[in-house]
Parts: sequence; structure tokens; C-alpha cells
Amino acid sequence: DCERLQRIAIPLKIDLFSLDDLFEKYTQFDGCELLVTVDLIGGIHKTVASLHMGSWSTEMQEEINRINQVLPTIADEKTDEIQQWMDSVLDKMDHYKAKHLRYVEEATTLLELSL
Repeated sequence: DCERLQRIAIPLKIDLFSLDDLFEKYTQFDGCELLVTVDLIGGIHKTVASLHMGSWSTEMQEEINRINQVLPTIADEKTDEIQQWMDSVLDKMDHYKAKHLRYVEEATTLLELSL
């Protein structure tokens, strides 16, 4: 029962929630009408701060904060929304990690060529 639950702190993790086989959706926080805030715990904030391009950090921070803008407007199916948001954050982070790796590889190649 979560009728008083307003805030949760969770790690950013693939498949954090299990799918409800009966309803074929995520239901852990459905019915938690007062749930309006999700705080991410773990190393994600440090990772975002270390992104080399300021625009990447800004975009990631906006995506992380988006859930706390959306949750107050949703009456039900909050778990599905949280799961979709987590997937989006993870996808964006993977995208920026791949871009970062490409830049590092290019810089390494340029450095090797100059030596």
C-alpha cells in the first residue's frame, strides 16, 4: 500500500522493475497517486558531470529531471512512466558514452600520427 508515498530513490538500472504477468505492464507504483519525485542514486550524477561536452551534461540533466515534471501530471501507471524514463536516460547515456569513445579514438589517432 503506497497511498502516502511521495518520493522514491532508485538506481538507474535496466530491468529494475518486474513485469506484472497478469496485466502485462509494470505496476509497482500504480495507485501511488502522491508519488511525484524520483531521485536517482548511484554514480549517474558523477558520470553526467564528467561528460566532456557541456551540452551533453545539460541534456542529460534535463532528461534526469524530466520525470519529476511528468509524474505530478499522471494519476495512474506511474511505474510504466518511470520505466520508460529510465530506459530513455540509459539510452541517452549510452549514446554519449559512444560519442565520447569516438572522440577519444580520433584524438588518439591524431596524436599517434603527429608523433
